[in-house]
Amino acid sequence: MLRAIPATLMRGGTSKGLYFHAKDLPTDRSSRDRVLLAAMGSPDSRQIDGVGGAHPLTSKVAVINPSIRDDADVDYLFLQVVVDQAQVSDAQNCGNILAAVGPWAIEHGLVKAQHPVTSVRIHMVNTASIAVAHVPTPHGLVEYEGDARIDGVPGTAAAIAIDFLDVAGSSCGSLFPTGNLVDQIDGIDVTCIDNGMPVVILRAADFGKTGLESPAELEADPQLKERIEKIRLALGPRMNLGDVTKKTVPKMTLVSPPAANGHLNTRTFIPHRVHEAIGVLGAVSVATAVAAPGSVAASVARPSLNNRLEIEHPTGFFTVEMDVIAQGSTIRVQRSALLRTARKLMQGDVFVPEHTFSAQAQ
Repeated sequence: MLRAIPATLMRGGTSKGLYFHAKDLPTDRSSRDRVLLAAMGSPDSRQIDGVGGAHPLTSKVAVINPSIRDDADVDYLFLQVVVDQAQVSDAQNCGNILAAVGPWAIEHGLVKAQHPVTSVRIHMVNTASIAVAHVPTPHGLVEYEGDARIDGVPGTAAAIAIDFLDVAGSSCGSLFPTGNLVDQIDGIDVTCIDNGMPVVILRAADFGKTGLESPAELEADPQLKERIEKIRLALGPRMNLGDVTKKTVPKMTLVSPPAANGHLNTRTFIPHRVHEAIGVLGAVSVATAVAAPGSVAASVARPSLNNRLEIEHPTGFFTVEMDVIAQGSTIRVQRSALLRTARKLMQGDVFVPEHTFSAQAQ
């Protein structure tokens, strides 16, 4: 027997995934994870028996519910469904999938639409922090079409502005979780930072790379991948993340001088594949490091003359607006904001085997 579960397939930013109302999924975590693995078709490198896209960026899930907090409209739990392993991780946020949470919440009656824009306060459950998505809703209807363009997505769509509130240290406990702007691991200078996403920043040149390599070229270098993973595993405990062997954080970002008139060039391991762009909150963390004098990112970045930073990635730019106050060695983040787009792709039911709902299923 197959069970039908209401779901919406949406693109959020440069990612794609299934969006569920929490009431439609099992409350038991192990049952919920089995349901999501079956829906996506994991573990299988092709995800041929599910709706996943055979890549971490297209094997994602948003679980949404009316918020339990007085300062938010909805709760949003992000879950990364691993493609080739029977694993579902809640160890991080996803700012790309976040981009479609506001539209989904409005269309499913969790937030009443306003004209011409509806602001949706989103409690990001993974890190207990708040984001505010400003969704265009002319005449009370979500508008997906528009002229905003984001690199990594073809065409244009309606702009969704997102403000992140108090996300510094949301996963690691502090903005610079090791207590230092620069640490040295295995002879490599690193900056460990968490402004919404735990990220380790490393100079590409320290690994003999220009930083202009394609994701495929970097993934084809086993010695590079082994060395970066060794550093990641060593830094996990020092970033208050514990043993990160089976976790998808921290992200590992190689940085180099800008190549296309931006402020910094990046290549990001997420952590075992190389991102075709850069994650939303990963870009926020990297941009924050650029604004921190003395960090590894700042050492190769082009200075910005205003609060806007253009972060280069393999398929273009990611613009982050930062309001950061640097006082000596103390960095205080006043505001982090960016622009994303989203699109509803399909809505209906996803079918999974009935037995996945059973708490006794093996």
